[in-house]
Amino acid sequence: MYTSLRALLALLLGFALLPAMSASQQSPIVSRAPESRDLFTLVITNEKKSETILGQLERTERMEKRKIGGDQAPVEIKTTRHFPVGTGVDKIALSPDGQPTDRESYRVDLEKLEKYLVWVTQDGAAQKEAYAKTERRLKERYDLIEATHQAFLFTFVGKETREERTLLRYTMAPNPAYQPTSRNTILFTKVTGTVWVDERSSELAKIEGRVTEDVSIALFLAKVYQGSHFMQERYEIAPGVWEPTYEQFDFEGRKYLMPFSIHERTFYTNYKRVGPPKESVEVVRAELNKLRAEQPAR
Repeated sequence: MYTSLRALLALLLGFALLPAMSASQQSPIVSRAPESRDLFTLVITNEKKSETILGQLERTERMEKRKIGGDQAPVEIKTTRHFPVGTGVDKIALSPDGQPTDRESYRVDLEKLEKYLVWVTQDGAAQKEAYAKTERRLKERYDLIEATHQAFLFTFVGKETREERTLLRYTMAPNPAYQPTSRNTILFTKVTGTVWVDERSSELAKIEGRVTEDVSIALFLAKVYQGSHFMQERYEIAPGVWEPTYEQFDFEGRKYLMPFSIHERTFYTNYKRVGPPKESVEVVRAELNKLRAEQPAR
């Protein structure tokens, strides 16, 4: 339940909002920024590029869970290495400081990753089905993104400075003329927030939103309460490459009759291009060879 909700909200956090902004050609931008039509065309193009590039980047994810959103110290820290495999992402557990928890188990994880990368590059029926499933998931994602075209109204409210870069700021609100077509798209009618776009590069820099009404999910077996909050920040992690560096989810709700409270802060670091599986398998092999060479002789 929670995973599906988080994935749905992630669409809002990522490039899902951008097609909605592209509808400025049909009128959602109710207060124009300079050259807004050209700006949002570039934003959309850049976001699609970022999604493509992300499929060839490894990164480290550090998720901090808190009992209460305002707590300074997390109650749990989970750090993982995310490695793209063509059909998704392989996750290898790390210590809270981003290092292997155990040398031997880390080597085993790398060997499993190498084996899968070799398998996924082969031209068999199973591999084709794995890629087909990935394509179907992507299509479902894009279908939901398309549903946001008319879901929001955006109002330009001014400019801000972030680390010597100028950001264009827009508020977003549900479009009263929008008619949801599924349980998932009902969420769009119950979210307000703010969008920031980097003026120099036309890249999405930040999105944050708040749930304005209780949202029923999972066939109404669960509910997320009004006031739940989510946010994502994006930075230039390499020349011309913008990716998420921080996400925050603060949910209050219930599942069946039991209340839940979820407060997560996620940091993304150590971005590195590893390429598609035919290239990335060599990255893994090089790391394995180094580990084996460092292993003490028995």
